[in-house]
Amino acid sequence: MKTTPELVVMLTKDDKTVKNAASLFAELRDSRAVCFGFKEKPLPLEEMKQLIGEMKACGKTTFFEVVEYTEPECLEGARAGYECGCDVLMGTVFFDSVNDFCKEHGMKYMPFVGIVTERPSVLNGAADDMIREAKEYLAKGVYGFDLLGYRYTGDAYDLIRRFTKEVGAPVCVAGSVDSFDRLGELKEISPRYFTVGSAFFDGKFPGSFKEQIDAVCGFMER
Repeated sequence: MKTTPELVVMLTKDDKTVKNAASLFAELRDSRAVCFGFKEKPLPLEEMKQLIGEMKACGKTTFFEVVEYTEPECLEGARAGYECGCDVLMGTVFFDSVNDFCKEHGMKYMPFVGIVTERPSVLNGAADDMIREAKEYLAKGVYGFDLLGYRYTGDAYDLIRRFTKEVGAPVCVAGSVDSFDRLGELKEISPRYFTVGSAFFDGKFPGSFKEQIDAVCGFMER
């Protein structure tokens, strides 16, 4: 049975948290979005703690995405996410140490799959390999996956469709969801979550930032 993919509003542009994220969230807190998140850079830890605290006080589910590729950096990001009190840790290349940390500290872990490089991130690799990789991580207890579907250098639609269907776990399609055409594809495929960040800042949808959020939520619910 298909479910409506849920929007995660990312207070980020070009894979970095905007400096006015706290004041921006104050303007968006009454939008239709239930899920909010941001990246691990460049805000100081105390500001990130306060921001997640404000989000949770408003009843939001919080996502903390780490765009790092080495084990020490990924583990450092996981620790920061825990200190902030996030609900879901997204991103990082999968490492057993990060997975163990998340399990020990009650965070849902949604790592990247495939070959992820650069920032803003780019996804390479074969779909078969990513699906096989995901199943290995599921056996180790991860919650779901951060799939950079529209950052994929191959056939993005086919990857998202196959991955969502064959992995059978929560998938967040993250990055470059920037048109109603892509939203329509996600409605059809039905991953659990999808993120929009830069597209809101670039005005890819109609209206103010809050109006864009509500337009996207309304489109997905119709």
